[in-house]
Amino acid sequence: MQNAVSVPSSRRFSIWLSFFGFMLVGISSGVSGPILPSLSAYYHVGDATIGLLLLVSPFAYFLSSLSSGLLIEKFGLRWLLLMGTAIFILGFAGFGLRLPFLWLFAARLCIGLGAGIIETGFNIYISTQPRQETLLNNLHAFFGVGSLLGPLLVSALLTLLWDWNIAYLFLVVLCLPLALGLGPLFSVPANIQDTQRDEPAKKEGTFGATLKLPVVWIATLFLLVYVGVETCAGSWGYTFLLNERAQSPLIAGWIVSGYWLGLTLGRFFLQRQAERMGISSTVLVYICLICIVLSALLAWLVPSGISAALAFCLMGLGVAPLYPLTVAIMPKLVPAHLAASAISLLISVSIIGLGVFPWLAGLLAQAVGIWTLMPFIILLTLAMIILWRVLAGHIASHA
Repeated sequence: MQNAVSVPSSRRFSIWLSFFGFMLVGISSGVSGPILPSLSAYYHVGDATIGLLLLVSPFAYFLSSLSSGLLIEKFGLRWLLLMGTAIFILGFAGFGLRLPFLWLFAARLCIGLGAGIIETGFNIYISTQPRQETLLNNLHAFFGVGSLLGPLLVSALLTLLWDWNIAYLFLVVLCLPLALGLGPLFSVPANIQDTQRDEPAKKEGTFGATLKLPVVWIATLFLLVYVGVETCAGSWGYTFLLNERAQSPLIAGWIVSGYWLGLTLGRFFLQRQAERMGISSTVLVYICLICIVLSALLAWLVPSGISAALAFCLMGLGVAPLYPLTVAIMPKLVPAHLAASAISLLISVSIIGLGVFPWLAGLLAQAVGIWTLMPFIILLTLAMIILWRVLAGHIASHA
């Protein structure tokens, strides 16, 4: 991270608070899956009904992320984050209090809205800091840390024979320091809100102006496809290992965990190592995209459990810095007063990739076979290489 001597303490506090906020969102994501069987048993509903709960959060996340840029203009970043945290807590409280089942849909809506606001707000905040590429990688790595901690939290509570709702009450308590930390000690850069308030002419039609920028749509498409690659590998990888590589459920689970561990570690270290070696962010993205293609080829063409394990770890490393680096370049490619709206659009539209591309991968698997997963990932990655080539030209022209 930044040198502790040169960074004001208020900014250091705000950066670490951002990391903590992302970790909380990761924990909430990691908790939801393992707790589904307990929800099903407690409310006496089937898996199909429980699955409907999972559809609510992405929709709410999309809406909140899309509107965050406009809300920052109206209320400011600090109040937006406070509002998102309050909504987040409200959603956890709904599950923690074990409300009637239909009310859980409202609670999931709150969790999705809160998560979208918190993630978008902290992405915008960190993108304004010096060395934002490294900081954004660290920010998203803390989401991975939270995703790894979430299942461990649920497992520990259930092992102790505590009720499932205790996990959500625990999350309510964890969110309180985040809400308190967003008070006066949280430093908000002037170029996020104060400057915009002094320039009403620039504020007028900000979102519309953002939609007219081709570079924003190119970056949005890049992230949309990226989310598809990341999710397809993480969600369908387990089935690929079971059916195509004849791995046991335990080993397949460990290999997929290696993918997510590689993604988390890659976000902590790859950008920092690239800076030490003098490798630009543009070149690092190309290296990572090639790494994804090679690892997918290894998993596809070499029928070995060891090669599959190596391939999934390398793929995790390859996808690691792509999302944060794409967010990091946006303030450099658009006018300052459009940066918040551009990042909001980028993040919100990319969420569509969570559903569309895994669904397409599932259709291919059903029609042809799960072996198509790796060619599908390669095809998506080649599309990303083309889109990044266009983005690289814009980056060079703004250098």
